[in-house]
Amino acid sequence: MNLQEYQSKFRFAEFGIPIPHGKVATTPDEAYEIAKEADGVVAVKAQVLVGGRGKAGGVKIAKNPEEARERAQAILGMDIKGHTVEKVLVDPGADIAQEIYLGITNDRAAGKPVLMASSEGGVEIEVVAHDNPDAIIREHIDPALGLHNYQTVKIAVGIDLPREHWRAFAKIAQALYRCYVESDAVLAEINPLVITGDGSLLALDGKMVIDDNALSRQKTLAELRDTSAEPEAETLAREADISYVKLNGQIGCMVNGAGLAMTTMDMTQLYGKQYGIGPANFLDIGGGAKAEQVAAALRIILSDQNVKAVLINIFGGITRGDEVANGIIEAYNEVKPDVAMIIRLQGTNAEEGRKIIDEAQIPHLATAQTLTEAAQKAVEAVRGAN
Repeated sequence: MNLQEYQSKFRFAEFGIPIPHGKVATTPDEAYEIAKEADGVVAVKAQVLVGGRGKAGGVKIAKNPEEARERAQAILGMDIKGHTVEKVLVDPGADIAQEIYLGITNDRAAGKPVLMASSEGGVEIEVVAHDNPDAIIREHIDPALGLHNYQTVKIAVGIDLPREHWRAFAKIAQALYRCYVESDAVLAEINPLVITGDGSLLALDGKMVIDDNALSRQKTLAELRDTSAEPEAETLAREADISYVKLNGQIGCMVNGAGLAMTTMDMTQLYGKQYGIGPANFLDIGGGAKAEQVAAALRIILSDQNVKAVLINIFGGITRGDEVANGIIEAYNEVKPDVAMIIRLQGTNAEEGRKIIDEAQIPHLATAQTLTEAAQKAVEAVRGAN
């Protein structure tokens, strides 16, 4: 789960990281009042979950409250990479002497968090990694021991940070690591962390990504999720407790079990690749899916306009074939799809499930005994639809 800039920085502040004392506005008049309170130059920044806001015109400087209102008027409602700006953060201006990048993320290969820093702050770290990878200094953190002071000193030396800032830098790095751990984050970054004209360090921008699997114990953070920035299908899938990832193909896949889902996707890609046909999604309804969950899954798949056929591949263990069949019929009666549906049921109550489907006399329906047969039929259905 991604946090907005203002949410990330407010979270940083809870751990003692210095941030500008800005506020969020949803109207130009609110931006005016915040700028008036700041009594000086302010930055009006679009709050959207994408990078490149500045290049898109989503970050503007205002010298007075009237300009802040004008800037907010221009930014609110703006479309930035498919995201509509509904909020702006109005931050007091900062006297920037130097910009630094500081972040922590998971290094899956090492099995540890990694602290990263660069003297080239203020630009996307991916650009720095591509153009000048030696400018990024990395230090792995042992989860059992935490971040040591010698490691922050090593990072400070690596980015040529003046010695008088080492103590403040170390405090911010330690606070960022605590924030990262206690938030169950997979990414916590400050870009830029600036040295101001008076020699203090300030987190001007922030980004956090929270592990979805930890949201059950991060209730406060879970409430911050911005569903307006994500596809509706993903929102519906999460509410139904379904694992769903949208892809670019034409065959909607509904499967129980992540491994079987991956195999199903591979098979559709195998037989459809020569025709430019492939899976439209990864969707795992889980090991014990009930009729309501199956119906929700089918609705999610059919909400994708690219889907020209649906392949349902269920191996019954905990999941029962008759439950799946009832869910398919329930969803069909609600959505009334006009695309082909290929169903393969095996395992627990598979015969009962096939009987339920046969007796329902569902149009556009085909059954398959094997996954190979099902994938081939799905590909042919898409070719016929095209």
